[in-house]
Amino acid sequence: MRRAQVLSAMLLTLLIWPAMPADAQQVPLQDKPFGEHKIVLQLSDGDARKQALVLSVANNLLKAYAPDKIAIEVVAFGPGIDLLLSGSERRKQVESLIAQGVRFDICLNTVDTIERETGKRPEFIQAATPVQVGVGQILFLAENGYTVVRP
Repeated sequence: MRRAQVLSAMLLTLLIWPAMPADAQQVPLQDKPFGEHKIVLQLSDGDARKQALVLSVANNLLKAYAPDKIAIEVVAFGPGIDLLLSGSERRKQVESLIAQGVRFDICLNTVDTIERETGKRPEFIQAATPVQVGVGQILFLAENGYTVVRP
């Protein structure tokens, strides 16, 4: 079943990809020369329990492998970007993980959609890395050896 979900996400990305502006670049891969593992955690859910789980998984991976031995990237899109908004109650946890080398990507398509619908651009944590297409970033990471996990 997980495989079907990943394949569906990949198919959706392929449909969206041609609509991306030519200047929408993927962010460079993390520079972890001693990294033995590469994980991308997908966060597309606004549920506080799911967000806490993503943070817990990232913490546990850092403890198990040490920050220089693992590259962890959290890609938030759709309702998942709530975790990365400036007013998030989990902001300190996110910033602590960023300080330990975890990268948090925020989907600008989602940010733009919220701005269009509400008339106000949501403010997000400055340490978050903006990516144009969240699912596109997941696909890019998967194509470059990252294991996709959706806690």
